[in-house]
Amino acid sequence: MKLVTWNVNSLKVRLPQVLDWLAAHQPDVLCLQETKLEDVNFPAAAISAAGYQTVFSGQKTYNGVAILSKTSASEIITAIPGYADVQKRVLAATIAGVRVINLYIPNGQSVDSDKYQYKLGWLEALTAWLTDELACHPRLAVLGDFNIAPDDRDVHDPKAWEGQVLFSLPEREAFQRLVDSGLTDSFRLFEQPEKIYSWWDYRMNAFRRNMGLRIDHILLSGELARTCKSCIIDKEARKAERPSDHAPVMVEF
Repeated sequence: MKLVTWNVNSLKVRLPQVLDWLAAHQPDVLCLQETKLEDVNFPAAAISAAGYQTVFSGQKTYNGVAILSKTSASEIITAIPGYADVQKRVLAATIAGVRVINLYIPNGQSVDSDKYQYKLGWLEALTAWLTDELACHPRLAVLGDFNIAPDDRDVHDPKAWEGQVLFSLPEREAFQRLVDSGLTDSFRLFEQPEKIYSWWDYRMNAFRRNMGLRIDHILLSGELARTCKSCIIDKEARKAERPSDHAPVMVEF
């Protein structure tokens, strides 16, 4: 089974790239973030023609999540239960016996902003919910754009990013609490090359200079972690014309 996460930063713009990527890699499940589409405008027909079923939760201009899968999805949830939030950032479904939770975690803007406090509160609610999900679903994968680089290896210049949003200590501690709830960072299950990232700013020639951060993650329950064969970041996708600023991350069981 191949399971993938990819922040496409507008599915309307990136749909041809997504369809090409699906044809080339044939994942069983592809989780998308920042689709930026209202549900009525979601390109379900084009994706169906490529051999994938879809579930999605979106809004105009911002946010939006979708799950594309070769087999049907059930037990669908579109928000953290009991947490009031109008932003479309969560989509959970059970597919082929695996509980898949697709997340677009808030960016936080800056550490002195209200959006940063919203991010920390959102992460606290998420961690509480995932504890319950793990108890019900031993085969669980939590994946998406976390907007958090967990440690120094995940940042091109840790000193420059120290205390900044995406790499501040409270965010990294929140990420660790997620892991401590019973999850494993699949990327760190394997020996990886140095300076491998999943996001590069569009500015300052950041991609060409490899000034990136690893903020897109696939966290696995213990049962899935034991059967995980690989975790890779497809940097080639970032080289496309008009690319997303994120690259896909893929695990295989």
